Amino acid sequence: MSYSADEKSTLLSIALDSINSGLQHGKPARVNAADYPPPLAAQRASFVTLKQGGALRGCIGTLEAHASLVESIADNAYAAAFSDPRFPALDTSEVEDLTIEVSVLSPLVPVAVTSEQELLDKLVPGEAGWMLQDNGNRGTFLPSVWASLGEPADFLRQLKMKAGLAPDYWSSTLQIWKYTTESFAAATTGIAVSGHGAPSAG
Repeated sequence: MSYSADEKSTLLSIALDSINSGLQHGKPARVNAADYPPPLAAQRASFVTLKQGGALRGCIGTLEAHASLVESIADNAYAAAFSDPRFPALDTSEVEDLTIEVSVLSPLVPVAVTSEQELLDKLVPGEAGWMLQDNGNRGTFLPSVWASLGEPADFLRQLKMKAGLAPDYWSSTLQIWKYTTESFAAATTGIAVSGHGAPSAG
């Protein structure tokens, strides 16, 4: 999984166009996968993260591929700007101060362990994103979270709490997956809008 500079620029443009579509029309930009090259038209899972002054301003994504990458980016950019329950909807005045980060996920890889210590031994800082699930509770951290939670024990505790589980929770029914991402970001002031193959707001 590796994208060219032009492909990265296209995906960032789609994200910004979709945010602008949300501000102007109240809905994500519409994209047609057939208008894009195969790497961008392929079904892939993605996350879009918005930051303002270095602080998180929204982050929404999917862990499994249900649509083309371009559609996934358009939908997740809109959702990160307007539907992240942790933040109010983005305002027009905030767009110029945003940084948009796109993360394209690899398929989830199940990880089998028999104890928390065995899981901790497998947590290599910066190497992968992780997802936990048990009894209807589910949470994930992208690989970028390692930058602020560099110790495996801290990472795991916080991931459990994000999943709605106690920090010391352990169960034989706990399901665990890991995945990698290709991530790239740009300030909105440096992202071209309505470039080649740009989505419409219809």
